[in-house]
Amino acid sequence: MTVETDDRGNAPLLMDFDDNSLLSELFGEHDRNLARIEQRLNVSLSSRGNRVAIIGDASAQAAARIVLDDLYARLKKGYDMGNGEVDAAIRMAEAAATGRGPKLSVASEEHMIRTPRRSLTPRSPTQAGYIDQLRNSELTFGLGPAGTGKTFLAVAVAIEALMDGVVQRIILSRPAVEAGERLGFLPGDMRDKIDPYLRPLYDALNYMMPGDQVTRLMESGDIEVAPVAFMRGRTLTNAYIIVDEAQNTTSVQMKMLLTRLGEGSRMVINGDLSQIDLPRGTRSGLANAADVLHGVKGVKFTRFGEEDIVRHDLVTRIVHAYSAFDKAHNILNDDGLERTLSRKGTDGKDNA
Repeated sequence: MTVETDDRGNAPLLMDFDDNSLLSELFGEHDRNLARIEQRLNVSLSSRGNRVAIIGDASAQAAARIVLDDLYARLKKGYDMGNGEVDAAIRMAEAAATGRGPKLSVASEEHMIRTPRRSLTPRSPTQAGYIDQLRNSELTFGLGPAGTGKTFLAVAVAIEALMDGVVQRIILSRPAVEAGERLGFLPGDMRDKIDPYLRPLYDALNYMMPGDQVTRLMESGDIEVAPVAFMRGRTLTNAYIIVDEAQNTTSVQMKMLLTRLGEGSRMVINGDLSQIDLPRGTRSGLANAADVLHGVKGVKFTRFGEEDIVRHDLVTRIVHAYSAFDKAHNILNDDGLERTLSRKGTDGKDNA
């Protein structure tokens, strides 16, 4: 690939691609990928043959070039590409340009997670740092709003570790707390009663592994899904333990969970302190742990922000609207959310 420019400040920046067979996927159906880049980076893109012209100010042109270069490199390596990858490339370029994170590429294999069904790559610089912690730390906390990939990536890394023999089993847990509702009596045996609370964890497993393989591993005990209440009295060795929705644990439950960690195990504690469903006046164990364990050697924190949300664009705007409303009305939840999250650095991580 060659890049040409003339010496005028706002002249088009021209990019030539050497493999025409990849361009239809790079540009997207009806050039929708180019339109997405135009909208997010405030540039104008036009294609002719194997050439793309980028029109905009110098910084926007540079960012668009990085995005197209990264996506093209990803396609040349044979990896698939959808809206998520396009958004990820844009997010990475923006973070690097503004100094909010290192320069990362969606074509890089450094942070790629390989699971039986698909290979996954981070979609923000914070996610990349989180993957590093998930792979290398014995205890990791993932804090932040919904849609930032906290649980999804943790399950993926756990599956990778199980497949590679790093651990012997995966244990997934979450508190059985109703989200602001009273569901009343639930029919069936104990598993029937708790399964609705654990369904998001099953969904993540089935997304990354064939259903029959998930069933076999659960029947053999290599994968266990259980509510927090079932963790008491156990010592969890050679396991990858993920505690989801941890904002709905009490301080007593959180201490109990943290002291289950045995030899050869890793534990991930995830939660969103803006969505606590505990009874009023009950402090979240996750908020308490963030205060108690801050600065403790070996405990790692990744703090996600609104910019890390990788769901539908509207989810980002919804979270931002709620956050702005709360700040404008001086709303602070019982766990001191603003104080707890204020430690987030410019890279989204707290490497205590």
